[in-house]
Amino acid sequence: MREILYLEVPTPDTDAVCTWLQHNFEPSVGKVLPTPDGIRIQLDHPSGSPHDPKTADQLPRELSVVTWSLQRTTYLKVFRWGNGRFPGEQATLRRLTQHLRQRFPNQYPAPPVLDLSQQSIFDALAPYYPETVRQFKKMPNGDYDLRRVYWWEQRWREGVRQPTQPKPVVVSQSGTAPTVAATYDIIYVGGALGVLHAAVMARLGYRVLLLERLPFGRMNREWNISREEFESLLDLGLFTPQDFESLIAREYVNGFHKFFDANNPPQAKAPVLQTPTVLNIALNSDKLLALCGEKLRAAGGEIWDETEFQQATVYTDQVIVQARHLPSKGDRQAAGRLLVDAMGTASPIAWQLNGGRSFDSVCPTVGAVISGGFEPGVWDEQYGDVLNSHGDISRGRQLIWELFPGEGDDLTFYLFHYHQVHPDNPGSLLEMYEDFFTILPEYRRCDLDQLVWKKPTFGYIPGYFSLTGSDRHVAFDRLVAIGDAASLQSPLVFTGFGSLVRNLARLTHLLDTALRHDLLTRPYLDQIRAYQSNVAVTWIFSKGMMVPTGRSLQPQTINAMLNTFFGVLAAEPPEVANRFIKDRASWWDFNRMALRAAWKNPALLGWIWQLAGPADMTRWLWSYLTFTLGALWGWLFQGLPAFSQWIQPWLEPRFPSLWFWLLSRYYALSYGIGRPVASFRLPQPPAAIATPVPK
Repeated sequence: MREILYLEVPTPDTDAVCTWLQHNFEPSVGKVLPTPDGIRIQLDHPSGSPHDPKTADQLPRELSVVTWSLQRTTYLKVFRWGNGRFPGEQATLRRLTQHLRQRFPNQYPAPPVLDLSQQSIFDALAPYYPETVRQFKKMPNGDYDLRRVYWWEQRWREGVRQPTQPKPVVVSQSGTAPTVAATYDIIYVGGALGVLHAAVMARLGYRVLLLERLPFGRMNREWNISREEFESLLDLGLFTPQDFESLIAREYVNGFHKFFDANNPPQAKAPVLQTPTVLNIALNSDKLLALCGEKLRAAGGEIWDETEFQQATVYTDQVIVQARHLPSKGDRQAAGRLLVDAMGTASPIAWQLNGGRSFDSVCPTVGAVISGGFEPGVWDEQYGDVLNSHGDISRGRQLIWELFPGEGDDLTFYLFHYHQVHPDNPGSLLEMYEDFFTILPEYRRCDLDQLVWKKPTFGYIPGYFSLTGSDRHVAFDRLVAIGDAASLQSPLVFTGFGSLVRNLARLTHLLDTALRHDLLTRPYLDQIRAYQSNVAVTWIFSKGMMVPTGRSLQPQTINAMLNTFFGVLAAEPPEVANRFIKDRASWWDFNRMALRAAWKNPALLGWIWQLAGPADMTRWLWSYLTFTLGALWGWLFQGLPAFSQWIQPWLEPRFPSLWFWLLSRYYALSYGIGRPVASFRLPQPPAAIATPVPK
């Protein structure tokens, strides 16, 4: 018996596929005989039965079509009995594939438009997402959180489907700004990643205001990091070592990366990649945000929570922000020297700055924190699953799991996929949640009714395919974007939090210099970015993990690519994988691993070409050229850090704009190629500020 066809049929209704095969499919040759999970295609006058005790050469020529269900989709394989070809075999396979595609096409359902003034979110969504509603009803604040999921998806879809007509929320006005009672140096919009940076700047003596749409401290994601990466926050003086230890929910022993490879060719199978110092510290995100808020307030900053950004008007000397206090429906106004956009993927500012092209890709991500209910032995809480798949492509997506131990018995689960931003298929959080609750027992053995849900975790994590360090706008006069609003994350690992933390010293020093010398026009602020050419070049890999809208691929394609590359990483010394996943891979690391992957699995190049196409491959060559030139300049100007430190006392007071340019080049040739160096010493806060750790 030999496998001759493997397909994914994008429907969760496997019985419907079986019924269609048994009653509607007409092969080119032979007759259809039903089986419990498919059909047999047999010649009209078989010479024998496959159950007769004969050798393979004596078996009758027959095809067996088998279906099964996994990950809320249907898979199908065709096997040939014996060694001889079935008459009209290729024509039959083509006919089967074509008719299946016509009968069960790719579908990208959108959530219904709801009027929640007439019914609850549970009643409104139950006909469409029954398992999601059933499980959210068990969660604390489930009604509120499901509304948030629905709101987030609707807002994301609106932005994707109308990319050429972004709502103008930033306007310019000539002259000086009118007098406003609430006046600050910096206004941050967005209280998750924004509060980290806001607290740092407030401790440097700046008057800071933070606007947050939600009640401050609420998070729909958890954060993981390593000790090495968190050091940058200690170096900036935001936290003490004691603070850091108090924020650790769990530090686990090792993390695993493994992708499903049962259907892969031998060269695309791989061992488990172990990364004991990658994302191995689970932070208590609520406690982290609360502590940052305390430090911000203790340094004189203010937080306006439950306040939604409406519009920013940029004048010559200030920017005035219009906002609305949601509980009271009252308008609020504040003025500042600088506005920082930290609103994340749904930021209307980011959409406007880039003419609707804010992102090239996205990871729709859903999950939950579960505080109990798993049987003993299902998972050892000393370990994490950094990246894992338990099946092949499912309804146009390669689903990938993450599992991180948390505080006490908590386990944090994420389910996500790399996704092409497309107006016909923006990516659905609600569809993903229906998958999450349905297939979680396939990933980790459990009884959903026994699980204790603590809170959901969800969001859209964006990716931008940079060609150079200046092809994306992250600034306007008196306005700059950070975090996910600037799409500053690894295109492969996808984490705005990690990227911001790794580059926080760089961003803080540049922003502090711009504020001190009033270099707050677009040309200067556009240089305050966490762009890394060694990270930007990896977007071709994430492109290769997206199923284009309307296309059907061999189900095992993406798992085969992932296993090829991670198999190469597993064969490298541990520090190489550590550098790569922490955005520190050098030019030599990247090229050596790319060549080894191509040598190990030559089909990889064809798969990437098939998914990316000639236009994107040409774009990527520019990214690679930028990376190569950056690495070359970094090698030629290795003495720039020492020279910059030496010349700063003379150059900065006399020629501040020239100093700012030199400083940005200094960081571009170090941080920008994945080779961070010691930052310049920033001005210290006026006085040590002791902040109690929230309990």
